Amino acid sequence: MTTWDDISFVVRNKNRKRVFNILEKPKTPTQISKELQLNIGYVSNIIIELLKRKLIKCLSPNEKRHRFYKITPKGQNVLKGVREIG
Repeated sequence: MTTWDDISFVVRNKNRKRVFNILEKPKTPTQISKELQLNIGYVSNIIIELLKRKLIKCLSPNEKRHRFYKITPKGQNVLKGVREIG
């Protein structure tokens, strides 16, 4: 998929865009949920979608709880595009 496909994927859902933007710094799903005031299940679904596209990665995959996620280098390129278009 091209970067534009990924940019479109991120921006076509406002909460996906919010979660993606907040992951510039490592965060857990619980932190994201509290900070953005979103349901934890909804945040988890968004994280799964972003992981499938390799826009974010898990920094602590061996942990069962308190996993940290952060934007990947591919995700950084997409983030630049997302910010360019607003």
